Order: sequence, then C-alpha cells, then structure tokens
Amino acid sequence: MIKSASKNQIPAKIVKNLLSPLQRFASIEASSGLLLLAVTAIALIWANSPWKDSYHHLIDLPISLTVGGWSIRHTLHHWVNDGLMVIFFFLVGMEIKREIVQGELSSLKKSALPMVAALGGMFVPAGIYALLNYNGPTHHGWGIPMATDIAFAVGVLALFSKRVPFALKVFLLALAIVDDLGAVLVIAIFYTADLSSHALAAAAGLTGLVVFLQIARVKAFWVYWVLGAGVWFCVLKSGIHATVAGVVLGLLTPLYVLDKEDKRSPLEILVEELHGWVSFGIMPIFAFVNAGVSLTDVSMGNLMTAPLSLGIILGLWLGKPIGIFAFSWIACRLGFAELPRGVKWKHVLAAGAIAGIGFTMALFIASLAGFDPHLTTYSKIGILVGSALSAVMGAVLLLLLPEVKQKS
Repeated sequence: MIKSASKNQIPAKIVKNLLSPLQRFASIEASSGLLLLAVTAIALIWANSPWKDSYHHLIDLPISLTVGGWSIRHTLHHWVNDGLMVIFFFLVGMEIKREIVQGELSSLKKSALPMVAALGGMFVPAGIYALLNYNGPTHHGWGIPMATDIAFAVGVLALFSKRVPFALKVFLLALAIVDDLGAVLVIAIFYTADLSSHALAAAAGLTGLVVFLQIARVKAFWVYWVLGAGVWFCVLKSGIHATVAGVVLGLLTPLYVLDKEDKRSPLEILVEELHGWVSFGIMPIFAFVNAGVSLTDVSMGNLMTAPLSLGIILGLWLGKPIGIFAFSWIACRLGFAELPRGVKWKHVLAAGAIAGIGFTMALFIASLAGFDPHLTTYSKIGILVGSALSAVMGAVLLLLLPEVKQKS
C-alpha cells in the first residue's frame, strides 16, 4: 500500500513542479494589478487636486546622467519611459522566450489558439481605431488599443477564480505574451524616429559581444549588465525606442543551465529576481507618471465623440472580445486549433473582454504617438475608460459563468 501510494504521488509532484512557475507568475501579476489600480487612482486624484502643480513639477523634474564627455538630460517622466521601462521589457523578452521554448507557445498544437486569438485581438481593435481616424491627425495612434495588460487581466481573473478553469488562465497568459510580442514589433517598426546608422552599428556590435560571451560560457552577471547598459544607450541614440533593447537582451538570455550547483538557467534566475521588482516597483512608477491626467478641460461629450478617444474606447471594449472570439472560432472551425479541455466558448468571450484592459502597454504606445498635449490627454482618458469598461464587462461575463471544479 505504501509503495502504491508513493507511485501515485509522483505524477502529482511532477505536475506541481511544472505548474508552479506559471502559478507564481499569475499570483504576482494579480497582486500587481491591485497595486496598479491604487497607484493610478492616486495619480488621477493628485493631478486633479489643488496641488496638481506639484504633481507636474515632480514628473517634469530634469535629471542628468553624465559620464566623461557625454551626458543625457531628460525629465523624470522621460527617464521612467525610456530607462526604467527597459527592465520591464527585458522581463517581457525573457517571458516570451520561455513560453516559446518550453511553455504554451513551444509547439504548434499548444500555441495555435492563443496565437490566432492574439492576432484577432490586435487586428480588430487597430482596424476599429483606423476606421474612425483614417483621415485625421491621429491616424498613427492605431497601435494604442492593440495591447493587453497582463497584471490587470490576471487580477480580474483572480477575483473570480472559482469560475475560471485553470486552462483559461493559461490561455489568457499565453495570449497576452503573444500580444506583448506584437506590441514590441509595432513599437520597433512603426513608432521609430530617424535612424542613426553609427549608433545602430555600435548596438549591434555590443549585442554580438553578449552572444560571444554566452557561447564562451562567461557566468559573471555584472559583465552582461554593463554590456546591456551599453546596448540600451546605443539604441536610445539610434532612433529606435530604447525599450526594444530590453526585449532583444531578454530573448538572448540563456535558458540552459550554466551552474550545475544551482541547476537554474540565467533566464530562470533573472525572471525570479526581477519579476517582483518590475511588478511592484517599475510598473507602479510607470503608472504614476503616466496616469495623472488633468480632467479640467475635458468634456465628456467630446470624449465620447472625438475619433481619437472613441477609437481607443471601442477598440479595447468591443474590438478585443470580438477579435479574440471570432479568430478563435474560425481557427477551431477550420481545424487549425482546438479549445483547451474544460474551456467553453463563453469562457473565451469572457477572456476576450478582460483582454481589453490595455493600460500599461497602451499608455506606453500613446506616449510614443507624438500627439500634442491636448490629444495625449484624450488618448490616456480613452485608455482608462476603455480598460475600465472592459474590466466591468469581463467581470459581468465571469459572474454569469457557473463555478468549476478546480483540480488539486
């Protein structure tokens, strides 16, 4: 009896070890979502209070970085978006690589549905925005409603965990990872200024040196941090947005074990060490400096009729669920993909609605769109309203679902 029991426990232990990184990831993201919500509320209240000038003085505080004969001078707002967020995108790059190599995107069978769903969740919102803004000065903001905020999305799922099959959480996380990859490509290709060939060549040379040191099995992390800072600076000067450097370095991080004693790959070590700092430090700081929108000169009537804000709101609120559901249904009907076990079409619709919470990446792309301050305000409010409507609709749809039996 004892031997039989131990044999039965082995598969459960293996499954637990395999799922623990995903469960840990989801747990951190859910808590981070609540913190982001609180920080966003604080920024909005402060930016519309009698002390609003102090908020704007803080985020516009000039900060200089000088080394030898060169220096960079930007506002705190700029440093957060172009500097601190590189670490966020570095983590995104590593998460993308882990999912592609050994996660839910590691085979065609696993990746087909979330990949197709993510494409629908990008194309349809962008199409709705483009349709409403095709001949106006805001036409280039079509990338804003394409992205999903993983932290907020997982946070909403966590509130209704008894009604959410575990496979749906995996589906939404994989979809969001593909979504992030799409957003990064959009930023790199369509939201890039004039290019400097010299800076790009220097960035390529330093990236090549990183690859060479990895092949040579150099284990000292500080060497890669120094080279990574060099790659970031060169990309910043090249005209490509600096956060792309973070994604490239994340994708290059080894997923094989270098130290037999630790038995963890550099990617696993860095993800474990950085995830908490990014989720509870960098993302809240980003939300604080970007979400403080003044509502003084904003008319609700104009907000709901202006092509810019309307395109973002409808793109997130309706475009995301329609695109994700329609593309998923077509892929399954054609036999190209199949629903995960225990997931029904009503679950997919609810997940599509929750994916309309764009926030972090949407605010980031809005900051790159080059709008004047007035239009930037309308774009940010559109993101907040569209994300809030998506969260409410997703919550309502989840409430209508029956409770599911969770596997222990």
